[in-house]
Amino acid sequence: MGRPEARVSAYDSIARLYDPWSRSVTEDVSFYVDEAVRAGSPVVELGVGTGRIAVPVAAAGVRVIGVDASAGMLEVCREHAETVGVADLLDLRLGDLTQPPVDERVRLVTCPFRSLLHMLDDDQRLRALRAALELRVPGGRFVFDVFAPAADDIRDTHGRWLEREDGIFERADWDTGARTLTLSVRGDAAATTFTLAWLSPKEWHALLERVGFQVVACHGWFDKRPYRGGEDSVWIARRPA
Repeated sequence: MGRPEARVSAYDSIARLYDPWSRSVTEDVSFYVDEAVRAGSPVVELGVGTGRIAVPVAAAGVRVIGVDASAGMLEVCREHAETVGVADLLDLRLGDLTQPPVDERVRLVTCPFRSLLHMLDDDQRLRALRAALELRVPGGRFVFDVFAPAADDIRDTHGRWLEREDGIFERADWDTGARTLTLSVRGDAAATTFTLAWLSPKEWHALLERVGFQVVACHGWFDKRPYRGGEDSVWIARRPA
């Protein structure tokens, strides 16, 4: 397998800021750890970032192949894993969600923390979903979460700099026609801007089936409550045997 081309990610500049920025996001960790333990080694995590999910998964004894497009985020992940003592259980690879550098076939592929929203159109989404499908053995599962904003969330945050954590600010610029969110993040020594795009759950379901997935469940939260509307949806899909 050839080396991926070096390129700059929007996350490179905030790689050291990312964990302080997202420190309050913990509700999904045990959910993904449980899925990984159930599947067994190895699992593939797409959009592994700084290891917010992958390091706890490795600490539970499961080997993780982690893919991310940001070399800076992977460096922080590697350091985090070494600090916790699980570096030997993490295989970190620089690559894109639409073409992950993974030859292995596994029982579980995950894409936590809304990472699929970085796919800005159906062409990119379909390529990413097909790539995830190909990574799994027959019967293997693909687990991910996404969101679609509520009107009050858009109203309360649009065009405003809000302090997310101490000294870390974010600004959301929503385009409801294009269904995109341009998110800007800044701290004392780092800043970045990137764009996310959302779909309705009905549209995600259609795309999953289009590439050959069988949808097992769509949850409304990480406690596995049924989806009955709301911003967040948590998906479990399988590759038919």
